[in-house]
Amino acid sequence: MDELEGYYKSILGGIGEDSDREGLLDTPKRAAKALRFLTKGYQESVEAVINGAVFKSDMDEMVIVKDIEFYSLCEHHLLPFFGKCHVAYLPNGKVLGLSKVARVIEVFARRLQIQENMTTQIAEAMMAATGAKGVGVVIEAKHLCMLMRGVEKQNSIMTTSCMLGIFRHNNSTRTEFLSLLK
Repeated sequence: MDELEGYYKSILGGIGEDSDREGLLDTPKRAAKALRFLTKGYQESVEAVINGAVFKSDMDEMVIVKDIEFYSLCEHHLLPFFGKCHVAYLPNGKVLGLSKVARVIEVFARRLQIQENMTTQIAEAMMAATGAKGVGVVIEAKHLCMLMRGVEKQNSIMTTSCMLGIFRHNNSTRTEFLSLLK
């Protein structure tokens, strides 16, 4: 933490601020602590957050968890992007504890990331954890690197998807998932 605090103090000096002025005295410490929290995914693993919460089930219909909010940091500008993640899977004798879906998303969102990779990482982790017949993941997000700098397009939303297994190979399964997101 001391090393991170020192870097933040240097950054403040680099932009022309006085890190010893009253309003900024504790900023390097607070910023270091915030960055640790925002990137806690590096200290977590999918296996640890699932913690054995995969249960036998005869369920053979689609399971969808949608509108799971997330916050992440763009690896290109270190600016936030945030939005909603929608996850579906077709069980193959096992289901995942409901809260674990959100926890899997959090593991990958709390790393320096690009949305395209995060979408794939979540889908692959869900497939591996559940042994599902297929997994679909759709992410809709706003990126501050587009909103508050660069082109400054305030209403832009990026949508990415990753379809694995039956979601990739069976058009009716994919269509059912996507229609249920509306």
